[in-house]
Amino acid sequence: MPALADHRSETREALERRLCAEFASFPSGAVRQCVADVQACMAHLGLEATPARVERMAREHLTGVLKSEPPSGRASGGGVDG
Repeated sequence: MPALADHRSETREALERRLCAEFASFPSGAVRQCVADVQACMAHLGLEATPARVERMAREHLTGVLKSEPPSGRASGGGVDG
């Protein structure tokens, strides 16, 4: 399966659009940064950053951030990790 870096324009942008739509409560820039961070982390660890893997890992991270939001709401830090 091809690595995500090999298909930057189409595959990664489609992946980012899907995640931005799914996590509309986050700024789109934060979602895109999450995808980039996951891809960089996987490359650093020597894992093949396939589109499916990057999407799954980014979704897990964004879901975790969303579920960890306190009842009073997210702090206004601007980023995904607030």
